Amino acid sequence: MTDLAARLLHLFATALARLPWRWLMRLGDGLAAWMLRRNTRESRVVRRNLELTQPQLPAAARDDLHQRIVRTTARQALETLRMWTRPHAENLGLIRQSHGVDLFDAAIAAGRGVIVAAPHYGNWELLNQWLAAHTPLAILYAPPESAVGDAFLRLVRADDAQAARVTQVRAEGPGVRQLFKLLKDGGVVGILPDQQPKQGDGEFAPFFGVPALTMTLLGRLAHRTGAAVVFAWCERIDAHDDGPGFALHIEAAPPAVADADPVVAVAALNQTVERIARRDPSQYQWTYKRYTLQPSGNWDDNPYKGIR
Repeated sequence: MTDLAARLLHLFATALARLPWRWLMRLGDGLAAWMLRRNTRESRVVRRNLELTQPQLPAAARDDLHQRIVRTTARQALETLRMWTRPHAENLGLIRQSHGVDLFDAAIAAGRGVIVAAPHYGNWELLNQWLAAHTPLAILYAPPESAVGDAFLRLVRADDAQAARVTQVRAEGPGVRQLFKLLKDGGVVGILPDQQPKQGDGEFAPFFGVPALTMTLLGRLAHRTGAAVVFAWCERIDAHDDGPGFALHIEAAPPAVADADPVVAVAALNQTVERIARRDPSQYQWTYKRYTLQPSGNWDDNPYKGIR
């Protein structure tokens, strides 16, 4: 039944994604207006995150940024449905500019393995598709709580032409051991570096000036395997009736992300993700409860308490 439900969900997403781009974007704007009017959970999380990370902004400026983030979030949800259900080669035509591809190719050719740190900025699903078209890789992901959601993600993240090139690895013990082996064999691994790990699987480091529990896995992988680390993202640069345009960016990570001291490594990781997010804060995923766990370990310090 799980697979059947996932396929039915896929059929619905496919039908919706057949709408022209301009209709999808207008639908996204309507969804954003509804989210703001109803003060949905996502809208409240965005507002709380901005209160935590942008306290210096005047209230009017913070409200404006809040509205732009919700609008971008709604548009991206429909944008991603289309990318999930259309041929990947068609989607890749939305990438109008590419920066740092030679650096990426050189890192692969060196044969030491490559870790791609892909923050939740711009459209990371389009980045996944570009990576899969460019090289075989393994993608580490945290499975959704819903079994149907997990099956749906596995269904949409690799079309038939690329299924053999993408290994989806669950963020669990056996999966982590698999990543070590892949990197030692010179493979490419993609990791979303700004997801909050479980208590005990990370270290705290500032992120936009607020302590954030941050994964130590990426630094451990880099330090123990000697793999190169690059940051990559697909940033929106324009929008037309024939679809949004993106710029692909790939850059070398600072050496400190592979430091033997996990505190040093996570600090460098967060600093780089923050710098990328500051390029255009409206393109970052502020709907995520990034600061749920705090250094005190006291649930009363959870800044999202009361947001369900």
